[in-house]
Amino acid sequence: MSVVYWPPGFEVEGAPVHTVNELEMDAPVERVWAWLVRAPLWPSFYGNCKRVVIEHGTTEALDLGTVFSWTTFGIRVRTTVEEFVVNERLAWSGVALGSRGFHAWVLETRASGCRVVTEEVQRGWVPAVGRVWLRRALLREHQNWLEGLARVARDGMPPRAAGT
Repeated sequence: MSVVYWPPGFEVEGAPVHTVNELEMDAPVERVWAWLVRAPLWPSFYGNCKRVVIEHGTTEALDLGTVFSWTTFGIRVRTTVEEFVVNERLAWSGVALGSRGFHAWVLETRASGCRVVTEEVQRGWVPAVGRVWLRRALLREHQNWLEGLARVARDGMPPRAAGT
């Protein structure tokens, strides 16, 4: 059962691609969140991410309405933060050539740290044609993302932004 609030047009039913990954992390939810919302730092722990540029919003951290672009799977994607509940929920919609998607993160406090679930839906002709390859690749890379996030969060808070 999905833990994501899917907006109209991004429902799981009928989507060519839907993925779910989760990981128990040995770090407090506040620390995991601090790393997750610092999108410009993602390339330091997630190898499938390059050139994160905040186009609209603060330059250091994501927030509701933030627009950012980044390269993932070798494709430039433009995304907008659609849901933002501190230490609990983060989600964005994104558009790239032949594809539109919705990616969500749900964080839950646990006695030993936190549980993080990430889900994604993709629609469009690219996901329809490449559904088998894309689903496998997303599952693999999202697991890498979770594991990288767990590693950096376990080791401490992200570096302070310049000037703070």
